[in-house]
Amino acid sequence: MPELPEVETVKRTLNTLITGKQIQSVTVRLPRIIQRPDDVQAFAVLLEGRRILEIARRGKFLRFVMDGLVMVSHLRMEGRYGLYTSGEPLDKHTHVIFHFTDGTELRYTDVRQFGTMHLFQPGEDLELAPLKKLGQEPLDPLFTAERFKEIVGAKGTKIKPLLLNQEYIVGIGNIYVDESLHRAGIHPEETAKSITPDRLDRLHAAIVATLSESVKVGGSSVKSYVNGQGESGNYQHQLLVYGRSGEPCTVCGTMIEKTVVGGRGTHYCPVCQPVPPAGI
Repeated sequence: MPELPEVETVKRTLNTLITGKQIQSVTVRLPRIIQRPDDVQAFAVLLEGRRILEIARRGKFLRFVMDGLVMVSHLRMEGRYGLYTSGEPLDKHTHVIFHFTDGTELRYTDVRQFGTMHLFQPGEDLELAPLKKLGQEPLDPLFTAERFKEIVGAKGTKIKPLLLNQEYIVGIGNIYVDESLHRAGIHPEETAKSITPDRLDRLHAAIVATLSESVKVGGSSVKSYVNGQGESGNYQHQLLVYGRSGEPCTVCGTMIEKTVVGGRGTHYCPVCQPVPPAGI
């Protein structure tokens, strides 16, 4: 599933490709992608004549800001947006087409068919599901080390599931949690309340640095992710632990191990990230 760096990259790409374009009509080929309104025809009619003002991001969601409407879209596992010229052959997994007045089309394709789209009046999208309960943006200036400690410091939850919980901090998924914990030298099963303030400072810095570095190179194309121009990310070439079980740690040379924490496959170095003492 695309995480914050990948969705941020798609956002930036789409801003260069479709900002200012006007929607002439919308074709929905897979109705279940449309979550709000529940009438697919109403969804299409509401979008007719709307102009794209900006593509924004909230956590792992894209926000298509238009004149009078906001469309909230989640890519889920393998959703993609791409700009095409009208008349180009359709991929069989193309589910929604936004036809622009200039003869181009924004196409949403999704092999797994898990993606979603919601329409809202401006402002209400941030007050209703699916965005309502989202937590702190980790690349926002307000995400300071002190704010991070307020969010996680006193909780008895294991640190990895806590960081994956989008109601606390948004946009960090399996890849970047594993990477950040390794950079900070923290075992994924250690409870948040057992992590000392100085180590929480290191973890905060690791999260910000990891996400920022990934954004700079277009995210990670570990599986099928591409941006709005069909380009792969490059951060997968810099991963320290994720997907590297059985390979040597780039810091100490110990073999990276894989386990399951909170139901998620988890990669870590047993030397750089020692198992916490029993009861911690």
